[in-house]
Amino acid sequence: MVISGRVPLLVLLGVVAVVLRPSGGTVVLWLLAVALLVAADLLLAPTSAAAGITRRPPGTVRLGDPAESRLTLTNEGRRALRLQVRDAWQPTAGATDNRHRLTLGAGDRQVLRTPLRPWRRGDLRAFGVTVRSWGPLHLAAKQHTYDVAGSVRSLPPFESRKHLPSRLARLRELDGRAAVRIRGQGTEFDSLREYVRGDDVRSIDWRASARTPHVVVRTWQPERDRRVVLVLDTGRTAAGRVGGADGVPRLDAAMDAALLLAALAARAGDRVDFVAGDHRVRARLRSAGARDIALRLQESMAELEPVIAEADWDTLAGAIQGFGKQRALVVLLTPVEPSAIQHGLLPILPALTQHHRVVIASVRDPELNLLADQRDTLDEVYGAAAAEQELRRRDWTSEVLQRLGVQVVDADAERLPPALADHYLMLKAQGLL
Repeated sequence: MVISGRVPLLVLLGVVAVVLRPSGGTVVLWLLAVALLVAADLLLAPTSAAAGITRRPPGTVRLGDPAESRLTLTNEGRRALRLQVRDAWQPTAGATDNRHRLTLGAGDRQVLRTPLRPWRRGDLRAFGVTVRSWGPLHLAAKQHTYDVAGSVRSLPPFESRKHLPSRLARLRELDGRAAVRIRGQGTEFDSLREYVRGDDVRSIDWRASARTPHVVVRTWQPERDRRVVLVLDTGRTAAGRVGGADGVPRLDAAMDAALLLAALAARAGDRVDFVAGDHRVRARLRSAGARDIALRLQESMAELEPVIAEADWDTLAGAIQGFGKQRALVVLLTPVEPSAIQHGLLPILPALTQHHRVVIASVRDPELNLLADQRDTLDEVYGAAAAEQELRRRDWTSEVLQRLGVQVVDADAERLPPALADHYLMLKAQGLL
């Protein structure tokens, strides 16, 4: 049962009766009259069970984009219903204007729309639909909350897709060149041509030469069906924010870089595999060169959240090997944090670089450079010294990784996705991928 604001007003109106006839009996009679009116209005209020409720699923939306929840209410009874409906969602779904007033005649149907704008990734669910059915005097209502299932899936926003057209244009330039021909194991046969001075004699095709008056050599081009393995670290270091208190989480920035690289590699004809985890594997995806790899990756990333635990790189390395033994470009999306690299990642890198080309994509915090440049006060000098020390440790860690054959792409959240895509295109141009 719920009462409206009219009930306190009726009680206050009794002051007039008390002034006209001041006595305790007048107060009691007035309160009793109000109680009887409320009880009668409640008895006359139709039950909300007469309203059939169905929900149209909002579906899938990118983080920050608008969505809409639609409730369809049908009056399945014979009496008119005066209803107040609240479509309740968890706060991160961003529901607004979710309280509705309506009157439904017998057999009538009405659609109620609740705008949603998610500000968190994952499956965001509805808590329930609360329905109040008011009596004819609008003094009291019968209230019940119905469990009407509903959810909206919020995907990573993929803001770096604005860089995709320019990188695809560069990719087409690479494919359209009089391609760089390379010789050696692990390349694709391209064509035959006449031998010229300086050609490697090992590339001579003796059978083809026997059928022509000239010596013929084979030309080769880089393999197109290569593998790219994206490894997303969801451990402790991914939980931090970069760019100040209003910045983005490292994990979200790494996701954005992975989505741009995956979309570019798929267009290049490469196969993209994905694994995410910390002390255990949280998500795994084999794409086999699918063109919709960005959408599939967004689906896999939707519910990933940082875990306050160190990443178990032995487990993640095992997941990489589970994709196959073929040589691949392995991109480790993890911050170049000296302590985490030295104690977790460094021991497994020699075995990994022996079979694959390894790149570390790290989200750099621009606040470190800003802190290192501010030296006006004593506190700022101490802060600058600490920032300089951390920057030097990061540089030293990057040098150690490069000596092990690992290439490091270190940039802030906004620049990392295009920088990683450019590094991939550079490897393509040099025939290393």
